[in-house]
Amino acid sequence: MARTNQRDFYEVLGVSKTATVEEIKSSYRQAALKWHPDRNPKNKEEAEVNFRECTEAYSVLSDSEKRQVYDTYGHAGLSSAGGATDFNGTIFQDFHDIFGDFFGFEDILGGGRRGGGRARSQRGADLRYDMTLTFEEGAAGVTTKIKVPRLEFCSACKGTGAKAGTGATSCQSCGGRGQLAYQQGFFTITRTCPACQGAGQIIKERCLECRGQGRIEKEKTIELRIPPGVDSGTRLRVQGEGEVGANGGAPGDLYVVLEVKEHPFFERRNADLYCTIPLSVVQAALGTELQVPGLNGEEKLKIPEGTQSGAVFRIKGRGLPDPRGGGRGDLYYHVQVLTPTKLTRDQRKLMEQLGATLKVENKPAERGTSFFDKVKDIFG
Repeated sequence: MARTNQRDFYEVLGVSKTATVEEIKSSYRQAALKWHPDRNPKNKEEAEVNFRECTEAYSVLSDSEKRQVYDTYGHAGLSSAGGATDFNGTIFQDFHDIFGDFFGFEDILGGGRRGGGRARSQRGADLRYDMTLTFEEGAAGVTTKIKVPRLEFCSACKGTGAKAGTGATSCQSCGGRGQLAYQQGFFTITRTCPACQGAGQIIKERCLECRGQGRIEKEKTIELRIPPGVDSGTRLRVQGEGEVGANGGAPGDLYVVLEVKEHPFFERRNADLYCTIPLSVVQAALGTELQVPGLNGEEKLKIPEGTQSGAVFRIKGRGLPDPRGGGRGDLYYHVQVLTPTKLTRDQRKLMEQLGATLKVENKPAERGTSFFDKVKDIFG
């Protein structure tokens, strides 16, 4: 559906409905120069709207078929015919002959300016480095050094790609512009020069070290600080430590992806740690105090008398640190009461004496009782 608040395209460009293509072209040039955002830094938002409006008007009125549809059906006709405002950057390339290198249309769409004889700088590539840590290293954090192979500026040619003592000469094919112009009816279409690949310059004597690339692969030693509490899959970004960009472009970033090995008996759940502790029947019945393993040495765990198998005990704040600064997790201990499988004659006699004093009705427990709740929590 067409926008109801769209202005008449002839009104936008300030021309009559009988205006010639040259009159429309001249009017558009004046309007575009007037409303280019770079010329209106104090009112850039309004300028962008007006700039797009006059460009949209020109894209229709300079096209004989679109103009005929517009003259007959107005904005609604353009909408049903597929629209007139496909701002994908192609229109700005087609209209480059109107303005030359005076300003770059791609700036409006978020792109860069045209090079005008120099190759456009490119941001360097991001790099990935996979690193394996022990559980203890991931828990405590570590400062280490890693060696990363990457492209850096060639020191022999200082990134120019030319042999020392020589330089680059202007490309004769494109006259140093990096682009070739092709006339297609009313429009002039520009394409990247195949001779210089858009650089606008030709290197006759290439640097022997980098073979004219201006960059060479080297190994860089980088000091890396890994915060405590990281887990497998954690990705650390080291800004500016990727590859250097071509033609003086900014360097990329380095991403270090971590894999933390599992602990022999601790299971990690976010910042909390879980493990299982065996208890004898006597310890569970009478209660006891145990020295149990912790993250930083042994911890004291008090077992009350009458503890059932599957009970869970927590030591608060003794788990892993949160790498995002959210405090520390907790330690959880599941206790498992072990039933002896082999008894001596004396042990069996004592168990029989104990059993005679303990009367238990061996009936199934109903669902919803505390026993089933504990089992559900454990096996979840």
